[in-house]
Amino acid sequence: MNTHNSLLLAATLLAAVMSGADAISNETPVPSSPDKIDALVFENLKAREIQPAELCSDEVFVRRVFLDVIGTLPSAAEARQFLSDKNPDKRGILIDRLLQRDEFADYWAMKWGNLLRVKSEFPINLWPNAAQSYHRWIRASIRDNVPCDRFARELLTASGSNMRKPPVNFYRAMRERTPDGIARTVALTFMGARIESWPAEKQADMAVFFSRVGYKATAEWKEEIVFFDFAKATGPASARFPDGTPVTLSPMQDPRAVFAAWLVDPKNPWFVRSLANRAWYWLLGRGIVHEPDDIRDDNPPRNPELLDYLERELVARGYDLKHLFRLILNSRTYQLSSKPADENARGETDFASYPVRRLEAEVLIDAINQITGAREKYISHIPEPFTYMPEEQRAIALADASISSPFLELFGRSPRDTGLESEQRNPTPTAAQQLHLLNSNHIRGKLEQSAALRTMANRAKTTAALVDELYLTILSRPPTDAERAIIHAHQQTAADKQALCLDVAWALINSAEFQFRH
Repeated sequence: MNTHNSLLLAATLLAAVMSGADAISNETPVPSSPDKIDALVFENLKAREIQPAELCSDEVFVRRVFLDVIGTLPSAAEARQFLSDKNPDKRGILIDRLLQRDEFADYWAMKWGNLLRVKSEFPINLWPNAAQSYHRWIRASIRDNVPCDRFARELLTASGSNMRKPPVNFYRAMRERTPDGIARTVALTFMGARIESWPAEKQADMAVFFSRVGYKATAEWKEEIVFFDFAKATGPASARFPDGTPVTLSPMQDPRAVFAAWLVDPKNPWFVRSLANRAWYWLLGRGIVHEPDDIRDDNPPRNPELLDYLERELVARGYDLKHLFRLILNSRTYQLSSKPADENARGETDFASYPVRRLEAEVLIDAINQITGAREKYISHIPEPFTYMPEEQRAIALADASISSPFLELFGRSPRDTGLESEQRNPTPTAAQQLHLLNSNHIRGKLEQSAALRTMANRAKTTAALVDELYLTILSRPPTDAERAIIHAHQQTAADKQALCLDVAWALINSAEFQFRH
């Protein structure tokens, strides 16, 4: 791979790539069914005199939905099959298939792992075997589509050994295990609320529900029992739920169960509102209440009717989060182009276009490894069997945030210290990150030693066929005429077809189109 010539290729090719994604196809199918979401979003845009973007092309959609639903690039074959499919309902069909993929459970276990702070080392200190067990339970719950109210209730009422009862680790995966600290964590996780801003009396009432949580060690190394400690009760306790409703707790009554019953009651908006808002945020990049974990009276939803509708849908379908995902993904709103109709991007807060967002560190390295056929080494400072990761391990499936790699650290993987959504992203690329992709031995080695790319070059009957395969593999679309012309000119300086293959792959991996959702 000639670095000088590759840089010349990148300088011209990247500019073409930036403008090529949404210009590929003028034919975009209508979403599979009309949706109340769109009526509510577009009515709001009309009232604000904001024009929505056009629908995205099929080339953009197939890449976007793969990344958003399973955190994984489509293969060239998957992209080609979707693009050639003439079925007008193919977008909805693809969404249904992706929601059933194994990678869906991997990717969303990663998302929930960030929220629930699944991490063995400081400051969480779950211990490696407990972290692995906790992650397996979270993943199985997502795989089996366990209703979210049951998922929350099992976490909130869990008792037993951190090694044998995975949900118990919810009460260990927090910095402060005092009643006040637990209350803050519960509110952030299940209510999307930062109770530090609440009045002191209201905070104290919330803490009462977690005042009888006990912790005790056992003879087994690193085992800890979480339990309802009725010995802490000296008599009936009075408290108020966050909505102001008073309650009296008897000495033999576990207050956590009382709180959990209140929280997941369909008539109570706190839990379902937070969950619906997070689902929208996860797929559209911005909460209807933003930030998604800062729900409060003086931070109202941007589109109250839209949020109310999502809440009703979630309750009506038995807290089925996949149903809500399916509803959002099939909407025209989700499938809008990332290029705003309004050049001033006035509609960002009102969902007039799809927001451009960086790929998470885990998704990015998995994509690079998928393209090159390479593997990544993950390490932990804890010398235990539970921290050993096989070479084929994908980053989105890593259970424990303490198991990492230099790449993940550099590209801002969530440290899982607080459970805040803002902890889990850094929207601005750094110079160190860009230099790593451009010129590190790590990325160059993956490309130059890639058997997958060599095989692709050898199998391609023509240069045009090779370029098509590279673009479908990396960007999920064919190249534009302008991009073909740039590559044809560069071909004169490439030593052979394999050298050309590596140069083009390197240039595309360094493009914004590859590194961002759009």
